[in-house]
Amino acid sequence: MGQVDLVVAMDSDNGIGKSGGLPWQLSADLRHFRDITTRMDHPPKRNAVIMGRRTWLSIPSKFRPLPDRINVILSRDPAFQAPEGALKAQSLTEADHLLARDPVGFDRAFVIGGQQIYELALRETACRRIYLTRVHRRFDCDAFFPTLPPEFQEISAGPVLSENGLDYSFHIFEYVPLPASGAK
Repeated sequence: MGQVDLVVAMDSDNGIGKSGGLPWQLSADLRHFRDITTRMDHPPKRNAVIMGRRTWLSIPSKFRPLPDRINVILSRDPAFQAPEGALKAQSLTEADHLLARDPVGFDRAFVIGGQQIYELALRETACRRIYLTRVHRRFDCDAFFPTLPPEFQEISAGPVLSENGLDYSFHIFEYVPLPASGAK
């Protein structure tokens, strides 16, 4: 897979979901997500969102596929058929090949969940940036974002905002290679 960015909202313990959904309601975060994943550097190319099957199913059906983006669903289940308006891939590499064949081309690719897909993206891709919404509370989650590798340095931290009694903030982390061992 080529270069990707990750978009994630997590609680104070890196929790990202519970029973296939988000354990919080933050309309500002949904707008932030939409803005990040639809903003293009090179129109008319579109951005792509890459997600696991469970993340796809967690999106309310009236919002699927996510508009104005190429939707790619990762699933190893051969019986799973991508619905109209979405593509199915069995791996991030296959997703990359599908996107490369898009007639208009894609601008940027965003991995949007869930837990296993984030783990794959951090391990198997050239992950450039992580757009993180930090919800400043602990929730009873059953899906978690992996520990950030030390190569990701925070380059932006927004102010603490509040909605529905929840404090949250927007952060951006960028990949910065660590110096080679033994370097001074």
